[in-house]
Amino acid sequence: MKKIVSLLTLLVGCVVQLAAAVESPNPQADPEAIVTSGRARFTVLTPEMIRIQYSTTKKFEDRATFAVINRRLAVPRYTTREEGGYLYIETDKLTLRYKVGSAINPTMKSPNNLNITMKVNGVNVTWYPGKEDALNLKGTRRTLDGGSGDNYRNDLEDGIISRGGWAIIDESPRTTRGDGSTTFAFDKQVDGIDWVAKPVDANAYDWYFMGYGHDYKKAIGDYIKIAGRQPLPPIYALGYWYSKYQRYTQSDFLSLVNEIQKNKIPIDVMIMDMDWHLDGWTGWTWNKDIIPNPTGLIRWMHDQGLKVSLNLHPADGVASYEEHFSEMRDDMGLSTSVDRIPWELEDSTFYRAMFDRIIRDREKQGVDFWWLDWQQNLTSDATPGLSETFWCNHVFFNDMRLNRKDRRPMIFHRWGGMGSHRYPIGFSGDTYGTYGSLTFQPYFTATASNVCFGYWGHDIGGHLQIGETNPELMLRWLQFGVFSPIFRTHGASQAGNERRIWKYDNFPLLLECVNLRYELMPYIYTAARQAYDTGISICRPLYYEWPEENESYRQEGEYMFGDDILVSPVTTAAEDAEKTFRRTWLPKGTWYDVCRHRLIEGEQTISDFYAMNEIPYFIKAGTIIPCNPHMDNLKTQAEELVLKVVPGAEGSTVLYEDEGDTQGYMEDAYTNTTITQTMGTDRRIVSISPREGAYKGMIEARKYTVMFLGETMPDCVKVDGQVVDTWTFDETTGTVTVTIDKRNCNQPVNIDVQHWTEQIQDATTRNMQSERFFDMQGRELARPEIGHPYIVRRTWSDGNITTQKVIQ
Repeated sequence: MKKIVSLLTLLVGCVVQLAAAVESPNPQADPEAIVTSGRARFTVLTPEMIRIQYSTTKKFEDRATFAVINRRLAVPRYTTREEGGYLYIETDKLTLRYKVGSAINPTMKSPNNLNITMKVNGVNVTWYPGKEDALNLKGTRRTLDGGSGDNYRNDLEDGIISRGGWAIIDESPRTTRGDGSTTFAFDKQVDGIDWVAKPVDANAYDWYFMGYGHDYKKAIGDYIKIAGRQPLPPIYALGYWYSKYQRYTQSDFLSLVNEIQKNKIPIDVMIMDMDWHLDGWTGWTWNKDIIPNPTGLIRWMHDQGLKVSLNLHPADGVASYEEHFSEMRDDMGLSTSVDRIPWELEDSTFYRAMFDRIIRDREKQGVDFWWLDWQQNLTSDATPGLSETFWCNHVFFNDMRLNRKDRRPMIFHRWGGMGSHRYPIGFSGDTYGTYGSLTFQPYFTATASNVCFGYWGHDIGGHLQIGETNPELMLRWLQFGVFSPIFRTHGASQAGNERRIWKYDNFPLLLECVNLRYELMPYIYTAARQAYDTGISICRPLYYEWPEENESYRQEGEYMFGDDILVSPVTTAAEDAEKTFRRTWLPKGTWYDVCRHRLIEGEQTISDFYAMNEIPYFIKAGTIIPCNPHMDNLKTQAEELVLKVVPGAEGSTVLYEDEGDTQGYMEDAYTNTTITQTMGTDRRIVSISPREGAYKGMIEARKYTVMFLGETMPDCVKVDGQVVDTWTFDETTGTVTVTIDKRNCNQPVNIDVQHWTEQIQDATTRNMQSERFFDMQGRELARPEIGHPYIVRRTWSDGNITTQKVIQ
């Protein structure tokens, strides 16, 4: 027998794949992709990915499971044949061999019954059931509770990429996840939410073999085709969050916000930790003794441009002293003698009663999103094996998606296993406030991208304080926070565990961090859109780009932040004179050292001492980093765009913008603006293309500030071909800054920084029209000052300008 999937089938499959967006997944694979052999079934999903199922009852799961929700992909080209008692399936990348009629069991650890062969960098590699993936590059884990240093390194779950070239996604019903739970299927919907269901065969094996070699980005891109995308969080979620586990009163919250504003600290999110409700671990009713007017308080915070979230620990259910208890009890048909309704969110009756009576009531009071701080029993009592973490995440996120359509769904929660990337954002738990904890977090955050969990939010400063508050540690943690997915300070309710950054003696440096975060927001938000489109998270390991460089695996303290910025944060204490020694490996290419204002060639390790105000980060040559001016929050879009133009090569970027907090981004409610840098022997030109696309409320015109880094004093600056004098030069940093008045965003803009080599000619032969004088910073002078260097700029009748530096 031989089967060949035709080119026509391949083309039709491509059309189906384009039409079937991940937002409307279909778990039913194309029948042309399925090969069944007795109790085994194989689905060819991509040239590198094959689903392997084995069921002694021949019951194969066709519904979505927790990690995999879409199998309707374009059918890749493959062939099948039977030869010598074996079934062979061959794609362009893999060859699967299965002994017809044999059992598939991971305990056998033998290639005799089933194996897949492939090439990794020209070397033959063979996989078989039970083979250890010793080179797996790992994913993440449920929480860092109790973390200090890298004590949880060995507990990270496996990811979907491996240096060995292959990895397995195990969706077998009896496989244990990191929190002790198992996977389930999704079946009939409850009020629009895909609902949990038992597998058709609890003893079946269900694996997804991924043989992508070292093309890690392609593996992740194909993973989101079957597992769903990382939704784009609302833009405010990427701003600064104030959070503290402390018994704040209504007056305290008012004072906090007023002090934040007084100290000119940009902020977008205010968290109310668990003391907002009546005493107890679990609670749903406002504690009116400390917050007498919650609706008014939240409304006031909204007026200040803040979003508000409440902390929940739902495990204990709903006690009889809670508001709406009797209504919930009656909705569920329970006896009047019941004094507590247990937490059973997988029960659709409980879900409806809980959300209709309690959750909706709080949301009507203004709660913007929920913090699901689940720390109790990890699996359901009513449905053994069901992850309480995953199921709460799934239900809360999708309920918000369906019932609060005026905004983007978002929850703040712990990792619940594969598939959790569909429900951002993650809360990493209660770490100890030590340099060791800080040192581990860059690796932990970037590595989570290997399972597309791209929005870890850490307790900046650490949760549990050891000893006295350490301003230096807080500063270095906040500097890492600038270049992490979520920027949130938090700490436990301990004496002296301060999180009001304006109370620190190094507050000016801490404020610089917050301002830098907001400055970089256009770049960060564009990277967040990229994560939605491609699956590649904002923070990602170096080996995504340099998979054959050993150093990209060894340097765990470094990572890429978006496509163009390499970050090597300081995570150790200062050694001398308030400077910290740090080594950074730079990959192949040319890099701009932001701290030293210079270009550096890669393929080397650099060593340097970094002062308290310095964050070691490096930008690819030719890059253009879109930035904001100073902003108080992200409630409104800035009407000025700052462009930081890095020297050393030509390059381009695309600035992404949208409404910020609607689901329109999944359709066509967004814009892209392409910005390019070209270079000549005597000039650098930045071209801003007309904006493409549209969305409601977008600004029509904006001011531009273009900063050419790594420059010398120019002789001429032109905007759209016209000579301008709206520029300055900073000799210390080598930065030419050009300001441009508001322009329509649909019109192109070209900025040309020129260096003239022409010798000044006789004025009588060229008819000199004007002569102007400037200091070395580009400021115009009425006349040169004796004893100071200056620049004379002469304009001729032909419109040309020549410049000469003069030393008096």
